[in-house]
Amino acid sequence: MASNVNPTVRRRRLGQELRRLRELKGMTAEEVAERLLVSQSKISRLENGRRSISQRDVRDLCGVYEVEDQRIVDSLMEMARDSRQQGWWHTFGDIPYSVYIGLETDAESLRVYEPQLVTGLLQTRAYAEALVQGALPETSTAEIEKRVQVRMRRQERITADAGPLRLWVVLDEAALRREVGSKLVMREQLEHLVEMSQLPHVTVQVLPFEVGAHPGLNGQYAILEFADAADSSVVYLEGVTSDLYLEKAPDVQKYAVMYEHLRAQSLNVEQSRHLIAEVAKKYAD
Repeated sequence: MASNVNPTVRRRRLGQELRRLRELKGMTAEEVAERLLVSQSKISRLENGRRSISQRDVRDLCGVYEVEDQRIVDSLMEMARDSRQQGWWHTFGDIPYSVYIGLETDAESLRVYEPQLVTGLLQTRAYAEALVQGALPETSTAEIEKRVQVRMRRQERITADAGPLRLWVVLDEAALRREVGSKLVMREQLEHLVEMSQLPHVTVQVLPFEVGAHPGLNGQYAILEFADAADSSVVYLEGVTSDLYLEKAPDVQKYAVMYEHLRAQSLNVEQSRHLIAEVAKKYAD
């Protein structure tokens, strides 16, 4: 696969273009489904980029939308070919959150709120292993190792020499106090967190217990933003059996405003770094 081809992003862009063509035609997803003798859910999944799309699907949809410009059809067909290629994460087999990984791989910036644990992109290997073992107690050793390897591979976006991911993380103080693995694992993890927070493109803030009620009480979320103006921002909500992706502008805006409140209520960068270092020392006792 060409290194600059991200199948997840290709599916997403293709889906957005197909939705645009449908809306220009003034048709509903239900009407299109009836014309093609498929389910409405299939049309919805194609448009939101959550399902692989074949060139035949593109051809049929372009027929329904009466697209006369062959250059447009050819461009969409090429996007369909690219969307069916393999991303680096596919070499690890079935990954439950592969859609998210594809988006993260292409994102320019990422804002994360974590109420319970250190965010995956800043985890040490030992912390990640202990975390997966604790969160998924019935998971095999091989599956745990696979998940950890994927997490370590994702972290290359942070340490890349060219175009590293801009990362802003708000951690609840609980993430520092919850002992994962052992005291040694926690001390190394928090020391690593301090070190990573000094990178120019990484910002870490701690939301202290003393704040009380705050906009993040409903749980973890992430906001992904992309360099290409054609790619709208995405809010990612992780679930136990399924994940949720919000792309509508009002939804994204609501979570963005919540994030600004969380940043304002958190300790500043230096105060956060100091608190993390102090908690790390306690794990050395």
